[in-house]
Amino acid sequence: MRLLVLVLALLTLVTQYPLWWGKGGWFQVQDLQAQIASQQEANQVLAARNNALLAEVRDLKSGTQAIEERARSELGMVRKGEYFVQILPREGADSKDQQHK
Repeated sequence: MRLLVLVLALLTLVTQYPLWWGKGGWFQVQDLQAQIASQQEANQVLAARNNALLAEVRDLKSGTQAIEERARSELGMVRKGEYFVQILPREGADSKDQQHK
């Protein structure tokens, strides 16, 4: 009788091993679920970025304001009849500002 109980306990342990640690076991399923959650978060960030880029493309295609804004900020362009004025800080102004702080 003692041998039968020991054999049954051993068989129970042998059948439980694949359930917990084997391929498709509980621990692997938990790990895969964590990977899925992480990938879904990354996908949401990328989807938001794609939507922002799509809105920018639509704006550039439909209106001239976005094109004009980009030309001014990125290329330094001005309209005909406008003047570009850049005011530079005086030399040593940075050192004076740091002394007052």
